[in-house]
Amino acid sequence: MSDDRDSKKVLLELTEEHLDIGMRGIPVGTCRTSSVSPDGGVHYVGYPIAAVADKAPEDIVFLLFEKRLPTEEESIAFRKNLFSRATIPDGLVKMLENLPRDGHPMDWLSIGIHALGMLGKTEDWEEDALNLIAQMPYLMAAIFRIRGGRSGSLPDVDPNIGMVEAFVAMLEPKPEQVANMVKVLRTFLVLHMDHGGGNLSTFTGKAVASGHADLYASMAAAMNALSGPLHGRANQSCLEFVQRIGTDDPIKVEEFVRSELAAKKPIYGFGHAVLRVEDPRATFQFSLGEKICPDDEYFSIIRTLREVAPRVLGENPRISNPNANVDIASGTLLNHVGFKKPSYYTTFFGWARVIGIGAQIVDERITARNGKGIPIYRPKYIAIDQELK
Repeated sequence: MSDDRDSKKVLLELTEEHLDIGMRGIPVGTCRTSSVSPDGGVHYVGYPIAAVADKAPEDIVFLLFEKRLPTEEESIAFRKNLFSRATIPDGLVKMLENLPRDGHPMDWLSIGIHALGMLGKTEDWEEDALNLIAQMPYLMAAIFRIRGGRSGSLPDVDPNIGMVEAFVAMLEPKPEQVANMVKVLRTFLVLHMDHGGGNLSTFTGKAVASGHADLYASMAAAMNALSGPLHGRANQSCLEFVQRIGTDDPIKVEEFVRSELAAKKPIYGFGHAVLRVEDPRATFQFSLGEKICPDDEYFSIIRTLREVAPRVLGENPRISNPNANVDIASGTLLNHVGFKKPSYYTTFFGWARVIGIGAQIVDERITARNGKGIPIYRPKYIAIDQELK
């Protein structure tokens, strides 16, 4: 997508109705990494998500940063470069070991990213973005190990096996768990890496970076934005919602959905701000689930929910999209392969978004406006109910 302002004119007549709605739908910039269409879902640099969902995460990192898929030779070289950055500085593990155990894992992730910046930032936007991406499996593994009561000292692994493979190896799961853990996490990362430029966490990261805070501080802010229950923590809430249902009987599932609606409670895993069809990321995850866990208790429940909830939600004319979104299946798949604590699921989301947000920050800081970068964000607010003195 060109940044030439004459290439695409966006006309919007602002009215009072546009105020106090969270800037929803109001154009504020351009995005070169991804887009979301009502009938096609997420696209990465023009590629439909379903077309790249089974590719290696490292190749999608290349795609988001370079705006094209790598050749085989470029893929090998890029992985070598990325994995050469896969170390964490002395002092990080000790710092994590002193954090309160009752803090949410997303708090740990934000603090860990801040610490990585304090211990080793370069002040180069792209270098720091790629360094953080390479460091994320190690930060994640340290958080999981320490909070799980194990030593934060990470076992030696060969980073060249891949980001996800290295993370799983550092957790030291049972051998029979490894293959499906890797398969689900690779898919999860690719599906969640980017989602246009205007979602809360991405916008927050870019806004903080516009004030020339460093990459790590900007990304920590993005993770704080992601941690809320209306944003990234929805995948945690979705599995907890499924666990409350407790049955895959269609009649009982429908009764449960209707009772939640009557109580004005959310139906987790359904609806989307832009999409008007089932989220292709959900479709892909259901396909994966049918391969690895068709008889899983919770997968059976979401299979029924997928049929029941859209029909019930569709009875409300105010609901523009009653279909399944990406959160409906992700928690169930993570649970099946051994990640039993939903409170950790948003950290996986954060790991993925570090990649997409990092690429967007780099675009805004060193590519946009012919290299001048986007100015500091400064939206206008209208003063009301104030008597001038």
